[in-house]
Amino acid sequence: MMNVLWAGMIILACITACMTGRTAELSAAVTEGTEQAVTLCLALTGVMGLWSGVMELMQKSGICEKLTALLCPILRPLFPRASKDKETMEGVAANVTANLMGMSNAATPIGLRAIERMYGLYGKKGTPDEVLIFVVLNTTSIQLIPTTVAAVRASLGAAQPFDIMPAVWGASVCSVAVGLTAARLFARFSAGGETREENP
Repeated sequence: MMNVLWAGMIILACITACMTGRTAELSAAVTEGTEQAVTLCLALTGVMGLWSGVMELMQKSGICEKLTALLCPILRPLFPRASKDKETMEGVAANVTANLMGMSNAATPIGLRAIERMYGLYGKKGTPDEVLIFVVLNTTSIQLIPTTVAAVRASLGAAQPFDIMPAVWGASVCSVAVGLTAARLFARFSAGGETREENP
C-alpha cells in the first residue's frame, strides 16, 4: 500500500510540474532531496548504531527480561486471552520494551512475531480485538528514550538533542491513553453491532 501511495505522489508531482512548466524546479528538488536523504541516513546510522549496541547489552545482561517481567502484569488486562500463552506475552512485552527504549526498528519484527502468535491463538478469520489493541499500543508507544527523534535533531545541529524528553514522555503517555481508550470504545461498539445483527 505504501508503495502505491509513494508512486502516486511521485507521478502526481511529475504531471503537475509538466502542466505548470516547473520541471526545472522539480529536477532541483529531486537532486536536493536525494542529497539530504543520504546525509540524514548517515547521521542516523551512528546514533542508531550506538543505541542498538545499548539494546544488545541490555538483552545480554538480562535487563530486557526483567523489564518484560515487570510489564507482563500491566499488559495482561489489555490482552486477557493472549496472556494465557507465554510466548505471545513475551513478544508483546518485548515489543513494548523496545519502544520504551526508542528502538522502533527493533520493535517492529518483534511485534510482527507477536501478532502471528495471536492469530495462531484466534484463527485467521477477521482481525481480533487484541491484535488491534496491540497495533494501537505499538503505534502510539510510550518512549523513555526518543532515540530516532534525537538523532534527527542532532543531524540538524541541535545542541541538546535529548532536551525534548519531558515533552516526548507527556505526548506519548497522552497518545497511548487516547489510542487505547478509542480502541476499547470501538471494540464495544463493534461487539454491540454484531450482537444486534445476530439477534434481530
